Amino acid sequence: MTRVFAVTSALTLGLAAFGDGAAAGSSTGIITEYAIPTAHALSGGLAVGTDGNLWFTEDAGNKIAKITPGGAVTEYAIPTGSACPKDIAAGADGNLWFTETQGNKIGKITPRGAFTEYVIPSRGAWPYGIAAGPDGNIWFTEYRRNSIGKITPSGEISEYRIPSAAAHSTDIAAGPDGNLWFNESSGPGPNDSKIGTITTGGRITEYLLPTVGAEPVDLAAGPDGNLWFTENDSNKIAKFSPAGTVTEYPIPTGKARPDGITAGPDGNMWFNESSGNKIAKITPAGDVTEYKLPTPGSQPDGIAAGPDGRLWFAENHGNKIGKISP
Repeated sequence: MTRVFAVTSALTLGLAAFGDGAAAGSSTGIITEYAIPTAHALSGGLAVGTDGNLWFTEDAGNKIAKITPGGAVTEYAIPTGSACPKDIAAGADGNLWFTETQGNKIGKITPRGAFTEYVIPSRGAWPYGIAAGPDGNIWFTEYRRNSIGKITPSGEISEYRIPSAAAHSTDIAAGPDGNLWFNESSGPGPNDSKIGTITTGGRITEYLLPTVGAEPVDLAAGPDGNLWFTENDSNKIAKFSPAGTVTEYPIPTGKARPDGITAGPDGNMWFNESSGNKIAKITPAGDVTEYKLPTPGSQPDGIAAGPDGRLWFAENHGNKIGKISP
C-alpha cells in the first residue's frame, strides 16, 4: 500500500556557529572529542547501552567499541572477519545488537564483550540499519534484498519484502505509533523517495514524499509525537504527523548532507551534517541552530542522546567520538 502525504513548508530558521579549535580529547566549551584507538576505524552507528556507556560500530576496524561518559574507549574485535558493522541498537535483553553488511549476519555483544552472531537466511541481504522494536524483538533493514528483517532474542529471523522495488532502505526506527518506520532512499519512479512503516505483524505501508529525490536517510520519533527524518539530497529536515502531513525545513548550510537524527533531552531534535561538518538542532517549530565541529572534514555520522544529558556522535572521517552539551 502506498499513500501520498499532504505537504506544508516552513522557512523560519535560526543560525549560530561556534568557532574552530579543539584537538582530540579536548573541548571547545560546548563540544568535546575523543580519539578512537584504531586508526581509520570509520565509526558509524551509535547507541546507549544498559551499562551507561555509548556503544558504536567500526566499519573498517571491524570492531564494536564502547566509550564511557568520561571518554575511555574499549574495542572488541568481531569474530567474523571483514564483517563491516554498520549500525547498533540496545535490545530489551540488555545486549547490544548490530548489523554486519559484508558478513550477512546480525550480531550481538554483551556489556562484557561476548559475541554471538546469527546468519541471515537470504544470501547477500546486506543488513544495514537496526532498531529495538516495541515487541521485544530487534528489527533491521536489508539493503540489497529489499526487505525488512526481525530477529528474536533467541536468534530466530523473519524477513518481509518491501513492496517498492529497489527501495534501498538503510535505516529503521521505532515510531510513536508502536510500529517500526524505515526509509526508502531511492526507487524506479520519478518521485522515488518514500517512508515506510511495518507493524510488528509484518504489514508494510509506504508513504510517498513530496520532494522529488529527497533521499531520506535517518529517522527518529520526536517528543512532539511526530516522526522526524533527514533528507540527505534535498538538504532538509522533515517531520510527518499522525494526521499525514509532511512539513519540511531547509537547512541553512547548503549541501550539508544531513544524516543521523535523534531526540535530545532538551525537547529538540538533533542531527548531524556530514558534508557541512556540523551538529545541529531543530526545534518542534522548525528553528535550526548549527554548531561547527572542531575537527575539519570529520564527517559526523551516528548520533544519540547519552545518559549524561549530552548528545554523542561518531566522526566517521575524523576518527573520533564527540559529544555536545545542549
